Amino acid sequence: MSGSSPPNPNVKQVVPFFMVTIMDRSLAFYTEGLRFTLKNQWTVDGKIRWCWLELGGAAIMLQEYNPGRIPTQKLGEGTSIWFQCEDAISLYREFRTRGIAASEPQVGNSMWDTMLSDPDGYRLHFESPTQLPEDTKLSEVQL
Repeated sequence: MSGSSPPNPNVKQVVPFFMVTIMDRSLAFYTEGLRFTLKNQWTVDGKIRWCWLELGGAAIMLQEYNPGRIPTQKLGEGTSIWFQCEDAISLYREFRTRGIAASEPQVGNSMWDTMLSDPDGYRLHFESPTQLPEDTKLSEVQL
């Protein structure tokens, strides 16, 4: 079949899965800094080893590397996740008030985009539609 979609698609959601080096640090970043909610977890010896986190209609999974198995290369290199939002600028402001180093929102592809990196280097973009010209920075407009 070329280009046609079934009326009821079987695939419902894609959920990024990030391997992390320190689960407590990553959980604090996502739940306290970005306000994700912990929805499910796998605990071993009283320590969360895997979890499912949600923010609005988005979800991610985190799992901590086994001790002694952490890769030597930089994690997150080349990995970007793009969250489609109602208002990326308000998220940017919220993140900054909680000490998250998010980039100044800038327009690209008719979207406001703010980017940040998690503790293991995974790049997270939060974007929302705008009519402003390409490459406009938040500091250049009054909203």
